Amino acid sequence: MKKLILLAVLVLVLGAHPSWAADASWQQVKENNRLTVGFCAHYPPFESRNEKTNELEGFDVDMGRALAQAMGVAPAFVDAEWQGGLKKGDYDILITCMSKSEARADQVNMSDVYYRLPDVMVVNKKNTAIKTRADLKGKTVGVQVGSGSEQIADKMAADFKEIKRYNYNPEAFTDLAHGRIDAVIVGYAYAVTQIKKTPAFKVVGKPLHEAEIVMVMKSGADQLTQKVNQALAAIQSNGTYEAILNKWLALD
Repeated sequence: MKKLILLAVLVLVLGAHPSWAADASWQQVKENNRLTVGFCAHYPPFESRNEKTNELEGFDVDMGRALAQAMGVAPAFVDAEWQGGLKKGDYDILITCMSKSEARADQVNMSDVYYRLPDVMVVNKKNTAIKTRADLKGKTVGVQVGSGSEQIADKMAADFKEIKRYNYNPEAFTDLAHGRIDAVIVGYAYAVTQIKKTPAFKVVGKPLHEAEIVMVMKSGADQLTQKVNQALAAIQSNGTYEAILNKWLALD
């Protein structure tokens, strides 16, 4: 009898303690009938604003819409400086070309990998001195702050004259075009987008690294993470993912 009473007390205590409350991450999305997606729209072809219409567009935007549809809810997008907003509840999920190594900086839940992104070296087309990673020795290299490319550059810092850090990649490419830096380390998809716009640049050498890109949710949002992974598997199997990939990230 005493064991039964003790067990009943433990159940009541555990059930009442807020830290042991059931995960409501998916329930909240379902009740709101909305999956709120956070990102920073300065990273084409993953996410940006159309120069003519100012509408959000890109691989991550279409991914967010397709995932929400597969989950049976409406998509909503928050274009903001997203650091910290996940914990505050400004959005349910980050879909913003974030690598596993970037995501690990915080205590978060990560989805299955949805894209593998090589990081490459980009130089001015007139530059014939930089052809391989070894040629970056003593050079000034630009990277975007908070990116996986910045982490790669930091590991190679002893080889460089200087690492210049930019809020956004376009600023780095502007300096590259004007000869203020020697190279930019950046994701291949973004590099190709810039080269299509401005043929003054070229990719050189082998990829420095391949990043596994994931979606990020609040730590403990296990139910939502499971639903997102199920939705990702669904759009990969029905051809939707491939269509989005070919639209935004086909590099040939």
